[in-house]
Amino acid sequence: MEAGSLIRRVVSSLTGAAAGVVRSKEERQADRLARLLHMLITERGEATGAAMARRAVTMYSGLGVEGRRRFFDTLAREFSPDRNAVLEAAQAWHRDPTPANHALLQRFVEPPRQEVFRRMNMAPGGTAVLVGLRRALLDELRDRPHLAIVDQDLTHLLGSWFNRGFLELKRIDWRSPAATLEKLIAYEAVHEIQGFPDLKRRLENDRRCFGFFHPALADEPLVFVEVAFVDELPAAVGPILAPESTIGDPRRAKCAVFYSITSCQAGMRGISFGNFLIKQVAADLHAELPNVKIFATLSPVPGFRAWLKRKASAGVPLGAAVLAALRSDLLPPAEARAPLENLAAWYLTREWDAGHVRDPVARFHLGNGARLERINWQADASHKGLAQSFGLMVNYVYDLGDVENNHETYVKGHKVVHSDAVERAAREAQGVVESTASAPMSTS
Repeated sequence: MEAGSLIRRVVSSLTGAAAGVVRSKEERQADRLARLLHMLITERGEATGAAMARRAVTMYSGLGVEGRRRFFDTLAREFSPDRNAVLEAAQAWHRDPTPANHALLQRFVEPPRQEVFRRMNMAPGGTAVLVGLRRALLDELRDRPHLAIVDQDLTHLLGSWFNRGFLELKRIDWRSPAATLEKLIAYEAVHEIQGFPDLKRRLENDRRCFGFFHPALADEPLVFVEVAFVDELPAAVGPILAPESTIGDPRRAKCAVFYSITSCQAGMRGISFGNFLIKQVAADLHAELPNVKIFATLSPVPGFRAWLKRKASAGVPLGAAVLAALRSDLLPPAEARAPLENLAAWYLTREWDAGHVRDPVARFHLGNGARLERINWQADASHKGLAQSFGLMVNYVYDLGDVENNHETYVKGHKVVHSDAVERAAREAQGVVESTASAPMSTS
């Protein structure tokens, strides 16, 4: 027993020592990269600067988790503005607001790490590396909030480099590069693509897929939307996704339904492309197919079940049918339909947080100027659909003539533009949501 214990202690000691060596090596690599970047942002020679930028990108790409953490800390600590220089420049501009003093203030206010990112972006493949850098940075923010200043600078630059003027809208079809098609399968986050046969059906003549691309990211879509042409506003996603469904004639369709919108790059989180994408695609389809009169979505309600569970835990008397639905992983029974639809209408139109509706998908479409048109019962029977919203889905309608007014109503008026049917349902739920039971109700 003692011999075994001794062996375990020795092995543990050696393992710990080895880990220490690895961490030290990672730290040394991160420190060398930081020194290189200090030289890079002061280098004026074009050829030398380009070579240093390539080396910096290569060095960053070789860092492990510990090395990246140390590097991020260094970016926050050593590449921030000089407070004294900023103060002196601000005072000089305040005393004498000349263009020269204004330019000097701008120079000192801007963090040097922004120039670091600009120089790295000039290296071949630098843009993709910086998008990956931000993805890694976002993973660290919860436990290392001091890195938010680094994220703010990188987000600012990425927002400029990826603005609408630099993006190219492309139709994706079966003839698109294989690399792009593989990306669709890998990235699809709303309705998983079950291999190439499923993908091929989604790209048939009665379907469309469009994506935004950036010249620096080759065949990597930033965001893509899948569209189906149907005869009327759809109430369920199953018929759209069915691989054996009959291929229709888009020239006879009355409705273009956006049934899946996927953002592909985790490193671009918070930089929205989907709002431009939907409006551009709707305008293009309207020109191509004048027979299509309705542009709408069939959208999930990802926050509904979690919100309802919190209400139940807080003691809101939701009723036996809703509580039973909360305890089950199956499609809810018919008696739960009315209360769940009413509560969903309330959730989507009345539940706000910091100036926006709570549900993230609703926030996106309403902010784009869509109208909340209809709540659909048993629209998505998938495990994900049941887990998020009991299978409920909703239609947001994009009336191209009303989009701007709807956007203003939502953003400035803090009101959701919605149909009369949705309003009636929300009012039915008011008495339930605004009352409180004497004790929390169990949902388990």
